[in-house]
Amino acid sequence: MAGVGQTRCPLGAVLLCVLYCPLALGTWDGFLEDSSILVCGRKSLQFTLPLSKGGRVSHELTTWDTVGRSHTLQNDSTCGVWVSQTPDGSRKVDASYDGCYIYEWNGNYLMVVGIEGTDADGHKALREKVLRCHTAQPALDAPSPSVCAAIQSQDRLSCMLLPITQGDCEERGCCYDPTDRLKPCYYGNTVTAQCTPDGQFSIVVSRDVTLPPLILDSVHLASGSSTGCVPVVKNNAFVLFQFPLSACGTTFQMDGAMGVYENELVADQDVRTWSLGSITRDSTFRLHVRCSYSLSGNFLPLSIQVFTLPPPPAVSQPGPLTLELRIATEQGYGSYYADRDYPVVKVLRDPIYVEVRILQRTDPNLVLVLHQCWATPSANPQQQPQWPVLVDGCPYTGDNYQTQLVPVGAATGLQFPSHYQRFIIRTFTFVDSASQQTFTGPVYLHCSASVCQPSLLASCTTSCPAAVREYPSSSASLLPVGWDNSAWQA
Repeated sequence: MAGVGQTRCPLGAVLLCVLYCPLALGTWDGFLEDSSILVCGRKSLQFTLPLSKGGRVSHELTTWDTVGRSHTLQNDSTCGVWVSQTPDGSRKVDASYDGCYIYEWNGNYLMVVGIEGTDADGHKALREKVLRCHTAQPALDAPSPSVCAAIQSQDRLSCMLLPITQGDCEERGCCYDPTDRLKPCYYGNTVTAQCTPDGQFSIVVSRDVTLPPLILDSVHLASGSSTGCVPVVKNNAFVLFQFPLSACGTTFQMDGAMGVYENELVADQDVRTWSLGSITRDSTFRLHVRCSYSLSGNFLPLSIQVFTLPPPPAVSQPGPLTLELRIATEQGYGSYYADRDYPVVKVLRDPIYVEVRILQRTDPNLVLVLHQCWATPSANPQQQPQWPVLVDGCPYTGDNYQTQLVPVGAATGLQFPSHYQRFIIRTFTFVDSASQQTFTGPVYLHCSASVCQPSLLASCTTSCPAAVREYPSSSASLLPVGWDNSAWQA
């Protein structure tokens, strides 16, 4: 082990020494063996230095600044460092990424920390460690106030150890209450899953994620309850599972440069049976958790996904539905032609601003979906010839003047934007395939459409080819309707 001081590396080159002289660095026995030791937050890293096996506290912590000078690691708000002691005597350090002692290098935040202690012979020795956090840590959304307020103080389960900032707490998907001195950062009334940089699943389930509430004793990993796969913490309101990615039936697959780890939690049901049937009064619960990690370079979490059982699909049945196809007088869709204005006379290649909308419905969850739109030379939608305008909700690619889809969002000021679909076509006239003579009569528009309610089973959207401007179309089909009351004179 090299001696203490700055002479081990040239002045200002501590970072390069760390990266290119790994043999000069020692290791801390048992350091970073679980997720409570190093925590990579959005704005800072936090690490805990546990007591030695003999229960002794280290003499001094050392770190190096960006120009290579060594410093005693102590409370220093100007450099973004806070050092405290936990109730069990361990030393906890919180260091800001934009402070004096953290380098940004190749997509990582690096901090070199040394501890001065005594070896078995009583001699002083310096042992060092490079702490590493990815610059793009996956962050969870902060829970809603209702999720946090529902937890009684006696049922709170700590999400992070003290000290902790509100920002770091909420980035872990946890609730923050500055008035609670013992547990200011706690889990909300939901499912909270985390993938830790050291390769651990951490899954917390609230009893109130189902109705009726879960019986927490019935919740277990789908692979079973072998050693190390049982809850590590449980109280009246929560159960916490924490286990390595390589254990407890976790599956692994490659996805490009990512490694994807997946596992499931389930709850047993109390089923009562007699000669003519069986019943249960317990909720159905199945939770699927997926963690994606980078396999190129550092093994760091990239994303966290939680999948619960989808709700039952909405009950649907045929019924009356009124839809309207109309033509706007201008591109802003501020006014429309009335019945008395048809047929609308246009010059060839003039734009036609088409709108289809749902009438007499106030459900904001309904989505209008267009499937096929086409033109004919008469009011009969089956008559030949025909010309496609939209095919499966997307512009017909064989047209040299392709239909333009117009997004309808909140900016339009409409009360229910999802009840509308808009597109722009260029006028044309039909040509007789035999004589090559143009038709002189009106052109009629027709559309087939449906109304859909989004769910986990049906998104009510599909994407058009990349070469065409994308706009939602439906893969679900309910109550197709056609129109034949709009025409133009070419």
